[in-house]
Amino acid sequence: MSDTIATRSYEDVRAALLARQEIALLDVREEAPHAVAHPLFAANLPFSHLELLAYARIPRRDTAIVTLDDGEGLAQAAALRLHQLGYSNVAVLAGGIQGWQAAGGELFQDVNVPSKSFGELVENQRHTPSLSAPEVQALLDAKADVVVLDARRFDEYQNMNIPGSISVPGAELALRVHALAPNPSTRVIVNCAGRTRSIIGTQSLVNAGIPNQVHALRNGTIGWTLAGQQLEHGSQRSFPVSSATEVRQQAASAARTVAERAGVKRLTWQALTSLRDESARTTYLFDVRTPQEYEAGHLPGFSSAPGGQLVQETESNASVRGARIVLVDDDGVRANMTASWLAQMAWDVYVLDGLTAAHFSIAGVALRQLPPAPPSEKISAATLHAWRAQATPTVILDFSTSANYVKQHIPGAWFVLRSALAQAWQQLPVAERYVVTCGSSLLAAYAIADVAALTGKPVYLLDGGNAAWRAAGLEMEQGETALASARIDRYRRPYEGTDNAASAMQAYLDWEFGLVEQLGRDGTHGFFVI
Repeated sequence: MSDTIATRSYEDVRAALLARQEIALLDVREEAPHAVAHPLFAANLPFSHLELLAYARIPRRDTAIVTLDDGEGLAQAAALRLHQLGYSNVAVLAGGIQGWQAAGGELFQDVNVPSKSFGELVENQRHTPSLSAPEVQALLDAKADVVVLDARRFDEYQNMNIPGSISVPGAELALRVHALAPNPSTRVIVNCAGRTRSIIGTQSLVNAGIPNQVHALRNGTIGWTLAGQQLEHGSQRSFPVSSATEVRQQAASAARTVAERAGVKRLTWQALTSLRDESARTTYLFDVRTPQEYEAGHLPGFSSAPGGQLVQETESNASVRGARIVLVDDDGVRANMTASWLAQMAWDVYVLDGLTAAHFSIAGVALRQLPPAPPSEKISAATLHAWRAQATPTVILDFSTSANYVKQHIPGAWFVLRSALAQAWQQLPVAERYVVTCGSSLLAAYAIADVAALTGKPVYLLDGGNAAWRAAGLEMEQGETALASARIDRYRRPYEGTDNAASAMQAYLDWEFGLVEQLGRDGTHGFFVI
């Protein structure tokens, strides 16, 4: 195989986006540098995790793929690796990030920018009603007839929440609000950590025509914190899991009406087979119910993608811009509401109709299709434990996420990013043998060939990874004890936690306020607002 990879220009990529052609524009850097600057529709698929993510994110092997970086050499390496994984139409963006900008392309900051910029466009055009943090606090202090619904994931809600609020992740809002605010005079307030999910959640309820007065908490928990107001932590309040049949039917009818206004298409189970057989198109299949419902029973071939997060993180689930998306639920509310937003974000979206309980026949989590890992010699946790006591130098390389490494790792193990393996090597001690690991050794199994090529020394795979070490009752340690790579694999969001500087939180809000103008300069989005 030749090491020469074709290049595609900014003009060529832009033309494909404008024509709604299928294209996977992949930023293969780690998440933190990706968040500094990237094109609007550049999906972050780090080189470090390429084998674990590629087949799910880009299911069709002849998809047009364009990799990019900022001069680190990762785009070329990723393109070669994608060829090895069976992808036949891979190119590198000419000039990378700098080439995109020099050619007149717009660069965006942060993560999940398509959804965040779209949320700002929705508020700009629909004037989504909102209340400030002090106004909401005054209502709560006055014990007004008000309910605060948190549209984030439940784990985010548990981390910090508005006092007294209830966790209702975005796609659940239109389905659950009737049980939580059955009195039309109850005011409903929707919040998230920043702005996007508050806006989309509030506008979902407005679009669905609920009789209650609805407001977004302006600027979410960031606005709450900047106002000097206290948050709760560790809350467990969640939405009721059932509602009256008549209420569900009314919600389903309203959601379908909204979806039709947005141009969402309908699909039967029989027609889905024909759609999936079209080899020239990419079709994503997503179940937008809760993960618990999905695991209890789902359709064959469908992945779990709870609707609120699917709208928030579309490019992390569907990395091929211009592809088709098929959504399903078992109530007629969540799929239609989610589809209405994806359609407005210029996706070709279908909702699967006419299903019965018998269709949801597959239990458990979906198994990922993964490429075969290179050959490796595995050792047990007991063997590694014995080796650590010997005189022969053994170096352990941990390819876990940096957050998981800091939380818990094998004593003496070095944190290493695959994308920065060559640079990390300068910091590692000399060894006669190397052992690679991660949480389960799944990712480490792909990294072992890279390590072997770099060292020329024996390299072994810890069978079962850190989990096996822990299960054997062996000692673990915590902290940033041995970082051979910088912790750039995850971007620290300014809206996470309450220990961020006020200036950083305000700067994040200011950035969001400017997204509509930036969308206009970019011109490739195709968004519309019903």
